[in-house]
Amino acid sequence: MPLDLTQLSQITEPLLAWYEKNARVLPWRENTDAYRVWVSEIMLQQTRVDTVIPYYERFLRRFPDVAALAAAPEQELLKMWEGLGYYSRVRNMQKAAQQICEKHNGIFPNEYEQILSLPGIGAYTAGAVASIAWNKPYAAVDGNVLRVVTRLTADSREISNTKFKNEITAALQEIYPVDKCGIFTQSLMELGAVVCMPNGAPRCTECPLQSLCSACAAGTQPEYPVKKKQAQRRIEEKTVLIMIYAGRLALQKRARSGLLGGMWELPNLSGKADTAQIQKWLAKHKITQCRIVKGRPARHIFTHIEWQMDSYLIECGQVSADSDFTWITEQDLENEYALPTAFKKVYTQNRPL
Repeated sequence: MPLDLTQLSQITEPLLAWYEKNARVLPWRENTDAYRVWVSEIMLQQTRVDTVIPYYERFLRRFPDVAALAAAPEQELLKMWEGLGYYSRVRNMQKAAQQICEKHNGIFPNEYEQILSLPGIGAYTAGAVASIAWNKPYAAVDGNVLRVVTRLTADSREISNTKFKNEITAALQEIYPVDKCGIFTQSLMELGAVVCMPNGAPRCTECPLQSLCSACAAGTQPEYPVKKKQAQRRIEEKTVLIMIYAGRLALQKRARSGLLGGMWELPNLSGKADTAQIQKWLAKHKITQCRIVKGRPARHIFTHIEWQMDSYLIECGQVSADSDFTWITEQDLENEYALPTAFKKVYTQNRPL
């Protein structure tokens, strides 16, 4: 059954009025320059607002415009992103910035299709930038907006269905207020973030759309949105080594492709290795006369994978001059090298010898 445009058309005025009075003060709302909107939207993917704010402000101080981002050394860029995860996001941002410099003279494009053509930008981000920065009637349909619309209309179709998502996008674009496109986009996002929330009971008594909401009328809010059952997360066991030699920590680069591709990591073995296996591995890498102490275990959850990690602290006595590893100081780790959260977690909870 198609969405009821008559019902949807009634939400515009009360939603805009509510947003004007209740919108949170956020740094990316103070200046809706396209570059700034884009940076905020990429950072906010998979990440909470309160986590993003200090990253956003620091990132813009270092990379204030497209040209600065395009020219940034990759290691510095990854260090600025450290802790946000999903590092492909920032790599794609740099590719997009370089493309803007090459094809658009360093000026962020203002046409939806041009924005959509940039690396790492999908329909949601393109819609957010086009509407918020350029006041164009393009919807930005994310999880918050899907939740609001499916509860409002009591629509039980499964939200990962591309056809359904496209239908919601098209329906919303039919009701966009011509002179307030950016504000309308943000009002939908805001309602889903602070009122029509995903976890716990929605705050229906605070909702400007309560009288229009089919799910609220039926008392069926928790039933929406309907989501596809997630596949069971795959468990991977690892043994992570915190190797210290002459006061320096060993790091190595991951393969360029795959999970955490091209990132720095602590040396590690697949599976749960014992001391004898670790000694054999160290000898293979020409590292001898080591003291090995069992560390504390840790785990880290990615979207579809869970790492269960044992750890060992290793004081290396002799290291070959042609070692496969990069040996860095604590200060280097703090200031220069981006270590993914999974490995940072192991390192911080196991103090070096």
